[in-house]
Amino acid sequence: MIEIREFRAAVEAWTGGGPAGPARQWAERAGVGTVVLLEGLSDLAAVEALAERRGRDLAAEGVCALSMGGAMNVRRYAAILGPAGLGLRLTGLCDVQERPFYDRALEGTGAPLFVCAADLEDELIRALGMATVEDVVAAEGDLRPWQTFLHQPAQHGRPRERQLRRFLGTKKGRKIRYGRLLVEALAPERVPAPLDDLFASL
Repeated sequence: MIEIREFRAAVEAWTGGGPAGPARQWAERAGVGTVVLLEGLSDLAAVEALAERRGRDLAAEGVCALSMGGAMNVRRYAAILGPAGLGLRLTGLCDVQERPFYDRALEGTGAPLFVCAADLEDELIRALGMATVEDVVAAEGDLRPWQTFLHQPAQHGRPRERQLRRFLGTKKGRKIRYGRLLVEALAPERVPAPLDDLFASL
């Protein structure tokens, strides 16, 4: 796992204008063959949580799930990691509104792409149902902030699922934490199709 963390750090430095050498070296040391391009850290938390639940050691399988800090960075990451760069196999998971960025970046690479209907949080909330999600919120001690949030004028009349997705993004780190928690609350047969299909492809 240390090698995977070092590989991620080296790739981030490379995309920021640093040297390519360290990323290449850590890819070889870690045995990375496939990179999963993810928009952000909450997606990474969800992918890592599902890997743990399924007893899969992605690092041992040569798979690195990588947060890019936003979908608009996918072209840069695909260029340095894909056929024109390190020659690694690419795949990706993205929100539907970000699909055009991925499609352009992955064109010609043969990389499979798995698309969430709105975003991954939406997929997880629908798979769990609001009652279960609110049980998770309560267990985490966030019930009072959630109820306070619901009373804000801007939230009146909005669908409950949209309210919850907005709530998850109102505090730093909350969305990342719930990326893991919602996956951990899933029944095995309720894993959303984009996430399940991503794992089937690895």
